[in-house]
Amino acid sequence: MWLVVGLGNPGPTYAHTRHNVGYMVVEELARRAHVALKSVPKMRADVAETRISAVGLGIPGPGAVRVALVRSHTYMNESGIAVGRLAAFYGVAPAEIVAVHDELDLDVGQLRLKKGGGDNGHNGLKSMRAHLHSGDFLRVRFGIGRPPGRQAPADFVLSSFPASQRDVVAVEVARAADAVETLLTDGLPAAQNRYNS
Repeated sequence: MWLVVGLGNPGPTYAHTRHNVGYMVVEELARRAHVALKSVPKMRADVAETRISAVGLGIPGPGAVRVALVRSHTYMNESGIAVGRLAAFYGVAPAEIVAVHDELDLDVGQLRLKKGGGDNGHNGLKSMRAHLHSGDFLRVRFGIGRPPGRQAPADFVLSSFPASQRDVVAVEVARAADAVETLLTDGLPAAQNRYNS
């Protein structure tokens, strides 16, 4: 069993902001699997269950494993509430959780996959670490770049991508979804070799 968690903020105000790239990737994975993210109020999240095998996401095949795609109802700084509840419900360990999140230290168009590490000032990761009592989950780090000039990082991540970057972001959302699929089927080293940029 895997939990794939897209970090972001709920509601239309935040839907297209840099901080919500995790939501975008989980929504793309749900689209590929032909499943709908449905509200589970007790878990404070939208969840879609599917399976993944060597044949693909949402396609039954030999060695298929269950996957829960997750988009929390909480704001970013409380993301761990939903993740902790779902991890307990499904009985998954941190090593079976993939967090997809925005990363200031990577330029737009860059992805990095890794296991464990600190939160690097990211409130969603900080909340996950607190509620899981561990940082040993997998991360798909989606580059959003640094704010220009003296713009505060908090304002930057809550702003939308400029029109000039939207095509690149759409490609990166698809590539990040591909990276998640590879991670689940082939393991972290293979996914790192293919997608880390």
